[in-house]
Amino acid sequence: MSVFASLVEHLADLLRPLFHTSAAAAAIVLFTALVRLAVHPLARAAARGQRARTRLAPQVARLREKYGEDPERLRRAVLELHAAEKVSPHAGCLPGLLQLPAFFLMYQLFSGGRLGGHTLLGAPLGGHWTEAVADGGLFGPSGLVYAALFVIVAAVATYAYRRTRREMAGSELPGAGLMPLLGFGTLVTVAVVPLAAALYVVTSTAWTAAERAYLYRDTPGATGR
Repeated sequence: MSVFASLVEHLADLLRPLFHTSAAAAAIVLFTALVRLAVHPLARAAARGQRARTRLAPQVARLREKYGEDPERLRRAVLELHAAEKVSPHAGCLPGLLQLPAFFLMYQLFSGGRLGGHTLLGAPLGGHWTEAVADGGLFGPSGLVYAALFVIVAAVATYAYRRTRREMAGSELPGAGLMPLLGFGTLVTVAVVPLAAALYVVTSTAWTAAERAYLYRDTPGATGR
């Protein structure tokens, strides 16, 4: 843990001439981008899996017509098709799950007090949204920092919602109907974790949206409305 904390603090020292008192916040954003860059190969693997599932979509549609009145038989038939084509129906989920350890590691780092003395535009990196509201109200100096993060997350979540609905149209995966809504859960995360961890979450969420837009740009329906 101390290695990561030292790296963030070193980045903050390098960025201080540009960002002054918000250098630690800028270091968190940069560090998050480096973490996401390191796991980018996993996202590329997920994109390959998604393209493979898109290729099988016409066959899945025929199975749906054949077994539409028997959901359990349809589910088995779809799984058998994926197995025969050596395509994992969960290939797109695994890279996201493998990124969870990175999030928990960053959460422990950012909430462990090492960055507690730093701020972002006056908002303590070790503070929480409820504390910001209690100190200065929703539109106080610290409250406005959180308000900006909420706006960014809401915009990214709305974009991801529309895109995921298109990508998962007709999917037989369990919980496919709820997956487009998961992005809005980030709003809750930002509200309850320390500001430093919230910066990590917001940066990672925005990275994910941009990454998917690039990797899935050739997926049928990815650019439609």
